[in-house]
Amino acid sequence: MRNRSAPLTAADIDSLDWAKADGLIPAIVQDARTLQVLVLAWMNPEALQQTLSCGLVTFYSRSRGKLWVKGETSGNNLMLVSAHTDCDSDTLLVLADPTGPACHLNTTSCFSEDDAPGLGWLARLAQIVAARKDADPASSYTARLFSKGARKIAQKVGEEGVETALAGAAGDAEEMKQEAADLLFHLIVLMEQTGLGWDDVMGVLRERHGAK
Repeated sequence: MRNRSAPLTAADIDSLDWAKADGLIPAIVQDARTLQVLVLAWMNPEALQQTLSCGLVTFYSRSRGKLWVKGETSGNNLMLVSAHTDCDSDTLLVLADPTGPACHLNTTSCFSEDDAPGLGWLARLAQIVAARKDADPASSYTARLFSKGARKIAQKVGEEGVETALAGAAGDAEEMKQEAADLLFHLIVLMEQTGLGWDDVMGVLRERHGAK
């Protein structure tokens, strides 16, 4: 039995259960960073082969009877990170980096108008911070932080950490909420400055707790 944690390769295509849905398999696409579900569409073997070979998520259009690259007209592509199958080998989970809204209604997801709900927003915030790194410091607080260098950013993280701790010690839940938000924001800036992402931090936590 193949390891479902391992990404699919071209060699795995023929082992999938294409017969169950007359040569097609549903493909659920998630944002690789936020894990937000973006779209559900269909693939046939050729669409999956093209997705794996070119790195652009490609589907099979049942209405048009042909392959279509997501974003071929809008430019909002889905850049493949990895593809996986479920326990029955009849459904695909595709992790991708979107270059724009995944839905034709110009929303991030076809399933919600919200952008990266829940903890996924931390990953989206990290993307926003990274995008503002080279902005004009005169008009962007984030860019001003980056312009001051790692030591100043680290100092700000320390200050916010102390303020968060003081709010917690005082039992002031509302104040602690505000300070914790400030702390997380400045921590993300420092992580970006040092070339780290949430996956790096999660990897350490998983290793410490023996999680897979």
